[in-house]
Amino acid sequence: MNAHDLLTILKARHLTLGSCESLTGGLFASTICSIPGASETFMGALVTYVAKEKVALAHVDPSLIESKGVVSAEVATSMALGAKRALGVDICVSCTGNAGPTEEKGGAGVGTVYLGLAYNDLVYVAPLHLKGERNQIREHTVEAMIDFIASLFAKVEIKNQ
Repeated sequence: MNAHDLLTILKARHLTLGSCESLTGGLFASTICSIPGASETFMGALVTYVAKEKVALAHVDPSLIESKGVVSAEVATSMALGAKRALGVDICVSCTGNAGPTEEKGGAGVGTVYLGLAYNDLVYVAPLHLKGERNQIREHTVEAMIDFIASLFAKVEIKNQ
C-alpha cells in the first residue's frame, strides 16, 4: 500500500492518524504530508530521536528504556500509546530502531527496528530486521509503517468515528 491509498482509507472511515518517530526522524510524517489533503486525516507527529525526548514528549517511562533498551518492543508500544494520547488521534504508529552505521547501546544491531501501533485500547508490535544502508533502512521503515497501519484493518473491526 502507498501513503495516498492509506490516507484515502482513513479519510473514508473518518479516522485520524499520528506518529511517534525515532530512527526515521520525521520521514514518515513527511511522506504522509506530501499527499495533498493529508491534513484531513494526519494530525501530527512527535520526533523523539533520542531517549530523553521519548520520555519528555511520548511519556515513555525512563526505567523501561533502562531495562529494555531504547530499541525494543516495549519502548515502541509505549511510544505509540503516549503519542496517541498527546496527539489525540484514533490511530498512532511508532518506530524505534537502529539505522546504523554502528550497533546501538544495548546490542540492537543495524537494521533492528520495532514498530508500535495503537488503536483504541489495542496495541500491536512488529519487529523488523532490515538490510541496507542507513537511509535505505529509514525508507524501508516508513514503508513498513504504512503497511502496518493498513494491516490493522484486517485485524480488527474499525468503526467510523
